[in-house]
Amino acid sequence: MAALMLGCGSAVTSDDWRKLAARSESAAHEIPATPGKSDVDPLVKGVTDGHIVVHGSDADLAAIVLRLLRTSRLDVPLGYVPVDARSPIARLWRLAKDPVTAALDGTPEQFPLVRDDTGGVLVGLGVLSPVRGTLYCDDAIPLRGAAERVTVTPHPEHGLRVRVVRNGLLRNKVATFDGRAVQFGGDTVTPVSDGVAHPRALNRWTWYRHTEDLRIVR
Repeated sequence: MAALMLGCGSAVTSDDWRKLAARSESAAHEIPATPGKSDVDPLVKGVTDGHIVVHGSDADLAAIVLRLLRTSRLDVPLGYVPVDARSPIARLWRLAKDPVTAALDGTPEQFPLVRDDTGGVLVGLGVLSPVRGTLYCDDAIPLRGAAERVTVTPHPEHGLRVRVVRNGLLRNKVATFDGRAVQFGGDTVTPVSDGVAHPRALNRWTWYRHTEDLRIVR
């Protein structure tokens, strides 16, 4: 598959970017970190065949996925070469040890996209911490009270997975729930999606599975 390659921020100084750019210099574009509408939309508009490869951070990838959502281009397959080997998205997508080759030559597969109720997206890891209030996951109530941390990740079977982490005497206690949506209400907390904190603390927050999946190349 032909690929449009997007190098975000300082990622363009890496060896991986040089490998990507060498495959097709005419389709390799350097754009800012966490790119916005003017950085992404004109490039995505021109994709009529092939796929997109993003080299950057989880926040960069999420910013590009948001633009694909806003421009109704979730049909375009998406490969990812993370700059951070500890990337939550890399673990979630189970990227190969050689992400460059996988992103360029892999096979598209469907994977859930999670949205929030403020118009944002969650591609890899969402966090509420610390948290006090009530948490619903579909019909279940994973939390009523306080927890050290709540994490949410897309899940290929159920839509999303919720983990509630409470402090214990000897070790943390973790409870896991699966569903299509998770809703929180309680004390104000600042949600973090793919490493980016929401601009303000809120006392209500929702993540839910989008009706259309991503097409990831791996």
